[in-house]
Amino acid sequence: MGARRLASVLALALALGAPPLAAQEIVADLSQNRVAIDATFDGSEIVVFGAIKQGAIPVAEEPPMEVIVTVSGPQEPVTVRKKARVAGIWVNSEAVEIDAAPTLYKVVTSGPLEEVLSETEDLRHSITVDRAIRAVDAATMGEHTPSFIEALVRIREDDGLYLTNEGAVRFTAQALFSTTIKLPANLVEGDYRTRIYLTQDGAVLARYERVLDVRKVGLERFIYSLAHEQPLAYGLLSIAIAIVAGWGASAAFRYLRG
Repeated sequence: MGARRLASVLALALALGAPPLAAQEIVADLSQNRVAIDATFDGSEIVVFGAIKQGAIPVAEEPPMEVIVTVSGPQEPVTVRKKARVAGIWVNSEAVEIDAAPTLYKVVTSGPLEEVLSETEDLRHSITVDRAIRAVDAATMGEHTPSFIEALVRIREDDGLYLTNEGAVRFTAQALFSTTIKLPANLVEGDYRTRIYLTQDGAVLARYERVLDVRKVGLERFIYSLAHEQPLAYGLLSIAIAIVAGWGASAAFRYLRG
């Protein structure tokens, strides 16, 4: 399927012809548009590939074109807490409310991040991990807020949810690019937005976006829907299963002893 998609992208890029240099544009696609989470799901990967319209190819004396790819999971509020030792006991001493943090956020670039993206453009488009996280009480927490955000990023990096990978976007034939992004097993269900940025000399020239649909299927879908849509029935079912399992274990133990 990936080969057919790549062929369609290249055909479209050739059909677009050679517009003026001011009309930079990206033509791109994903190797798959849907990820199914079932009992055997242990992670996946997507291939992002595309082409830069021929009119956007720089001449020799101009700075080279660069590509940044981001994959962002559903946004959710997060409370980051800091523990302190009080009278020999560890307790929560401070907390920062994160208004919106992506459940997964990966940034892949064609070169060093500080070279392919300026601070101004990062502030405008919220491309890097830190910019993708919004803290509600950042103004009131002042200088302490960055340390809480850094802690959140560090924890999610350790879980394989956040990543910045420089130089992983590969160019072929000058205008064609591709990269592979791994998705961990602990994905949250929802829409994952894949954004591709074309930059030159640190400035964003064009942007392209696709949505990757991540959904639970089979038994996992049933349990997830039951827990979120009918919590009472889910609780009663859990109790019933626990009772049956306990009775079955007890009966088996008595049988073995007899």
